[in-house]
This record gives sequence, C-alpha cells and structure tokens, in this order.
Amino acid sequence: MVLKVTDSPFSQEQVELLNRLLPTLSEVQKVWLSGYLAALHKVEAPMSAGFQATSATNGQVISKEVTVLFGSQSGNSQKLAKVLTGKLQEHGFHVTLSSMSDFKTNALKKVENLLVVVSTHGDGEPPDNAISFHEFLHSKRAPKLEGLRFSVLALGDTSYELFCQTGKEFDKRLEELGGKRLTPRVDCDVDYDEQASEWMNQVLASLGETTATQVAAASAIVSGSGSQTEYSRSNPFQAVVLENLNLNGRGSDKETRHLEISLEGSNLEYEPGDCLGIYPKNHPGLVRELIDAMGWKPEELVPINKNGEELPLEEALSSHYEITVLTKPLLEQAGKLSSGTGLQELLAEGQEQKLRDYVRNRDLLDLVEDYDLKGVPAKEFVSILRKLPPRLYSISSSLKSYPDEVHLTIRNVHYQANGRDRYGVCSSYIADRLETGDTLPVFVQHNPNFKLPANPDIPLIMIGPGTGVAPFRAFLGEREELGATGKTWLFFGDQHFSTDFLYQLEWQRWLKQGVLTHMDVAFSRDTSEKVYVQHRMLEKSKELYQWLRDGAHVYVCGDEKKMAHDVHAALVSILQQEGGLDSEEAVAYLKRMQQEKRYQRDVY
Repeated sequence: MVLKVTDSPFSQEQVELLNRLLPTLSEVQKVWLSGYLAALHKVEAPMSAGFQATSATNGQVISKEVTVLFGSQSGNSQKLAKVLTGKLQEHGFHVTLSSMSDFKTNALKKVENLLVVVSTHGDGEPPDNAISFHEFLHSKRAPKLEGLRFSVLALGDTSYELFCQTGKEFDKRLEELGGKRLTPRVDCDVDYDEQASEWMNQVLASLGETTATQVAAASAIVSGSGSQTEYSRSNPFQAVVLENLNLNGRGSDKETRHLEISLEGSNLEYEPGDCLGIYPKNHPGLVRELIDAMGWKPEELVPINKNGEELPLEEALSSHYEITVLTKPLLEQAGKLSSGTGLQELLAEGQEQKLRDYVRNRDLLDLVEDYDLKGVPAKEFVSILRKLPPRLYSISSSLKSYPDEVHLTIRNVHYQANGRDRYGVCSSYIADRLETGDTLPVFVQHNPNFKLPANPDIPLIMIGPGTGVAPFRAFLGEREELGATGKTWLFFGDQHFSTDFLYQLEWQRWLKQGVLTHMDVAFSRDTSEKVYVQHRMLEKSKELYQWLRDGAHVYVCGDEKKMAHDVHAALVSILQQEGGLDSEEAVAYLKRMQQEKRYQRDVY
C-alpha cells in the first residue's frame, strides 16, 4: 500500500519518508511501532480534571497520584526507585518519592497507590533506612489500608537463606492491612536489571491504559535517545589500571591491594562514600578443573544471554557465569539434571541445616563431583547458572584530590576448605593476575546513605578496621581539599602495627596538619588479649559521648556480621554509661541518629 498526501494529514516530505520506511518493516517491527505510537498517544493525551485516569480493562477510576518508597543500604533500591519515578512522570503521574525513613507514617492511610522498592540486608534484615518504617508497619499503630493498591520490588541475593525477606515481609503485611496488589511482588537476585524493568512496565500497565508491551516500547525510545555514551552497571567503562600495590609489610598474614584506576574519558563522577563496581574473572584454575570434571570441550560455543549470543565455554565460565557460590535455587535446578537422588535428599524437608553446611565454602566443582553430574551437556548446564555479578568496593579516594582517578583498598581472599584452595573471585583476580596497564570493566555505584554532612564544621567519628578504613581516606582527602574545620576522629584496627597499619603515613600527615584531630588504633595480635576498635571506643567513652552531644556524625564501615554489631553495642554502652540512659533509651537514641542521618553504616 502506497500512502498519498490526499489520504493523510502528512506533508509531502513526511509521506515520502513513510513510503520509504514502511515497505522495509517486518511484521514484528510494525506491531512494535504501533504499540509505541499507542503508548505515546496515551502519555500525551490531556487528562480530565485532577489526576484521574480510567483503566481500559474494567472502567475503574485509578488515581494518578503515586507514592514510591525505597529502603536501600548500598543505593541499588534508591536508584531503581528514581528510575521508576521518571517512568511514572513520563506517563503523566504525580509522584511522591521518599526513603522509608523520611516518609511521614501518618500520611500512609491517605495513599492510594504505593510502590515499594526494598533490599534485604544481612541475614534477612531491613536496610538501615527502612528499619523504622518496617517496625511501624508491623506494629499496632499501623492503619487499615483497605483503599490501598500496592506492588513490591524486592532486591536480594539467592546465596542468602532469607532471600528477599524484607520485601516479602512488606508485601505480606500490606496485604494483611487490607491493601490490594497492583501486580505480584517480584524478587530479584543480584542480576536485577531485566526483572526490575519488567516489573516497572507491568506496574505502569496496571496503573494506566497502556499494555506492558507498549510501555516497554515507549521506554526503549526514551532510553535510546542521547548521543553521549553513559557508562553504568549495564554498560561498564574499560578503565586502565595505573597502580596495583601491596599495602602490607613483609611477614604479614594478609595482602591488601591499593589499586589506582584511570577514569579519563569516562565522564564518571563519584563522591566520598560511593562504591566502584568491578566485573571480575573467575580463577582460571577453577574454570579448567570444572571443564575437565564434566568432560566438556573448552572451545564449545555456549549461550551467554537470552539474545542467543554465544562464546567459547572457557571464556563464558571465566567472565560471564558465577561458579564459586552455591545457592538453593541452583541446587534445585541441578537436581533436575541429575539421574541420582542425592540432591533431592539434600533438599528435602528437615535437611535445612545439612544444606546450609554443604553450600558454605563450596563451589560448582564440589557440586558436580559430589553429585556425579558428569555427562550433562555444557549448553544445558550453563542455562541454570546465574550471571557473574559485579563486586562493589568502597572508594578510598576523593575526586577533588585525584581528578580522573579512583582508588580502591582490597584485601586478597585466599583460604583452604574441604581439601582445596579457595580464592576470592575479584580480590584474587586483582592481586594475582591484574597488571599495571591492564583494563577493568567498572562503574560507579552511588551510595546516598553514606555521605559527608553538608556542613564542614560538623565533627566526624569514623570507625573502620581493616579495609573498612577505605572510605575514610576519601572523607579526609575531601575535607582537606575543602579546607573543612570540623573535628575528626578515626578508629582503626588490624592485626599487627608493624605490618598491617594501612595508609599509616597519610594518617600521620593529616594528624600533623590538623585534618585528622584524633586517631585511636587497635592491633589485636600485638597484645596478650585481643583488642578491637570497640574496646578503644569504650576506653574513650566520656570524650566520645561529648562528641555525640556536640552533634558529631558517626560512620561505620566494614564487617557486618560481627564488627558492626560490636561497635553498635559499644555505642549503646557509652550512652548508658555516660548519658544515664537505660538500654531501651540508648537504642532509641541511635535510631534517632540514623533517622537524622547522623549514624551511617557501610557494612557488608
């Protein structure tokens, strides 16, 4: 069919363009284009009075007011919440975006459309900025929500037993209070981009008149516009390694790498407290052993994504698939490929502790050898593997101090378990195989929940043993460049003073210049009894309490399972001992500090 000027509202030039384009389109392209145009029409069509729209499916009037709440520890949920907000606004919705800690709970009963994006932290716990809202929602003060429509996007990691636990709890509780789901909850693993995008499209379709396909088409056009390359988690920058040094002295039991990376030409920017994501490579020895154990050919082509792109098996296992972590979903899928009953027995009800013990410190090679999976075709096997996720590291430099550079502080992980050497995927890649001049795929992960106060006069208390000291090197570098006058106090710890005092000369220089006011150190193996940072805090309890009374901000970085809990307990003890508070009052005091962003943690 040829389009004529007399048959249409188009100009002669537009008709000629359309006549050249339309005959070249496939049926799929024509359907996609019609969906996009339909979605575009819905977005741009004028709305009737107020923020109201009518669903095309059932004639129900749906409010155009939407509240988006996020709970985020490292910034992923917050970033997705902002993307969702942008999509909603493009489709004519009036959006209230807020962290859960900033949301006024007395406004909840007035909300008609609620979208929750939340991660799970540690062993099934809410992230710090979701704790107060989570407690409120599960308390007797929570209101009935019969008029609420909601949906939950949960972020998690299937290597943890309580996968997406916080999202599941919010989803269940909102329903118990009377809310109705706009769309079912979606639980995302560490590779969350595709699932999150699909959930957003389904939410938009449930709220408006477009279908999810039309929303996706319109979003693709919007996201595809713009000429300048933007580097991100899904499109990492190939950064050149400028320096790769061991910070530990001779004789140390540890190896800590100081990595300097060039960001020149990337347009990437970061602030103190942000993280750098790195896409690593699996250990070549483990890859070869796995291929040999399964009887595969390293050059065999296997798919690496849903688009059908293929790579040789050895390269795919090195750079694209996770092979060092076992999860329950992986074992369930592997059980379907196995002719034996061993995996089904391990996964049976009542065997939960046995399953926990098995997956701890074991990898894919253990699995295929222990449960005789040899003979499963490579293409079939890789289909059950999850993508190799990026590793996030706290940035240890200030961009103001080192323009076009980013520095990291990474401890090499190497240990023996179950009769074999084990290696940290990214840390061993950097320590053992990465040379100056090599490139690394990187992206900046902004962390708005671990930031310096805007007022440079506010005192800082920084607690970071081991590599947890990394962001505080960035903090002090930034404060030096800004000429900040506020007092600073650093608590640092490691094993030995002589070999493990990371960045010792820099701390001493900042102490001399007054950029760092106080520094207390704890070297646990240099004394008859082990001394850690929390012990140094308790020794200085009077002065620490006075700093808290003076409005100091407290920052904790490092191990979440033990150190962060011990430091928190020390703060509670100091408030009780020096402030005369009981245990409940001291805990409430720290919660208020968290809500006021005076107590921030970057723990892992």
